[in-house]
Amino acid sequence: MNGVPVSAYLALALILFCIGLYGALTKRNTIIVLISIELMLNAVNINLITFSKMGIAPSITGQIFAVFVIAVAAAEVAVGIAILLALYRNRKTVNIDEMNELKH
Repeated sequence: MNGVPVSAYLALALILFCIGLYGALTKRNTIIVLISIELMLNAVNINLITFSKMGIAPSITGQIFAVFVIAVAAAEVAVGIAILLALYRNRKTVNIDEMNELKH
């Protein structure tokens, strides 16, 4: 992170977050929505690490928070895939529009 300006990292994080937000709000496939949420969490990680390395007082706290976000993201994916598999067994679909009731 020596020669690259902070604005480049912030622009990359902004682009990743916007792509993830677009996918989470517009797509109907549950797997694509989960991937979009992961993109948004990775954008947050880029911001955390950028500000921890290039902030006023550089420290390791941003990296610690990034590791915590990665752990939460892994748990989110595990729970999301488990719910998705259970719904697929009952409904035979992964489209969000068709998952509007708890009972089939």
